[in-house]
Amino acid sequence: MSGITRRRLLGTAAGATAAGAFGAGYLVRGSDGEAQAAAEAVPFYGEHQAGIATPAQDRLVFASFDVTVNSRSELQALLREWTDAAAHMTLGAPAGPNNHSLPAPPDDTGEALGLPPSRLTVTFGLGPTLFDTGRGFGISEQQPDKLRKLPPLPGDELDPDRSGGDLCVQACADDPQVAFHAVRNLARLGRGSVVMRWCQLGFGRTSTTSRSQSTPRNLMGFKDGTNNIRAEDTALMNQHVWVGQSDSPAWMRGGSYLVARRIRMLIEVWDRASLGDQQDTIGRIKESGAPLGGQVENDPVKLSKVPVDAHIRLAAPSENGGERILRRGYSFTDGMDEDLGQLDAGLFFICFQRDPERQFVAIQRRLGSSDALNEYIKHTGSAVFAVPPGVRPGGYVGEGLFA
Repeated sequence: MSGITRRRLLGTAAGATAAGAFGAGYLVRGSDGEAQAAAEAVPFYGEHQAGIATPAQDRLVFASFDVTVNSRSELQALLREWTDAAAHMTLGAPAGPNNHSLPAPPDDTGEALGLPPSRLTVTFGLGPTLFDTGRGFGISEQQPDKLRKLPPLPGDELDPDRSGGDLCVQACADDPQVAFHAVRNLARLGRGSVVMRWCQLGFGRTSTTSRSQSTPRNLMGFKDGTNNIRAEDTALMNQHVWVGQSDSPAWMRGGSYLVARRIRMLIEVWDRASLGDQQDTIGRIKESGAPLGGQVENDPVKLSKVPVDAHIRLAAPSENGGERILRRGYSFTDGMDEDLGQLDAGLFFICFQRDPERQFVAIQRRLGSSDALNEYIKHTGSAVFAVPPGVRPGGYVGEGLFA
């Protein structure tokens, strides 16, 4: 398996199993309203892929794959099979038809049998390397100009084994076992056509993508994503997130571009910083979430009250030519750093936008050059993917690419 060691894979699987047990207990103890919400299914088919504007769920499994086949028809067959399986699993059904033949492996691994859909969404993306000439897919001329490997950015300490990939799968759900089941079964169905390059589990959303949600806190203890674009902001979604009907190539219209960044937080260093330093670094009051100089979380940010190197000041749209992104990140923890004996934890940052270079890259260059937060973080993984538009019944993800 490329890019992921056996120890990392076993650790990931163990973590998912433990998290699944916790999730099941939560449903038993939760209120009727919580149980009902967990039972809801998010429609798989639609104008846009689910998992972008969908109200952010509590858990994430994100996987990047390298394609090992070299023909157009084999790639299409994989995408068809993945689409069909995802459509079934988001309804709470098995990935494939039940197979009762004892000598053969079952069509579904079974760990989600009896569990509700838990608002599962499965979102697919295509990496820039998939379009390389010589791959045999005949799609190199269809590569979007906006789908390019991200350039080197300030503060990068990237691990190639946690970066890049031909295809990605983002599975989000309110039950970690449901999200894990989705990626596990897609990886199983893709055996012989893809190998997993890297995988990241996330817990605790660090963004708000709907006005129905409260603002969560990240592992630094601060409310995160107060000024994020919301799904209800139709004009902003069309301006900043969805590929427009006049954009090229035509097969991407209604889609978006996903940037994923694994951002390790230097937890031990942060925990030794004074409350004043922490608040000056972020630009918000830790307890209330209000911007410095404000009283409540949603008070307008008064830049004159915020240090010039504060995170929220440098990330503000007014400081970045009005550009915005839709954030959809999760906290993560991957045990201990073997060299330093410190927690390997932080933010798995995901964002969607119409143009990664103009939006994410430009904002990150500004942050990377002078953000006070840089003292407490480092970027260890990076990837960019084109997320095709939604799928119609009977179709498959990325179908327009092969038209």
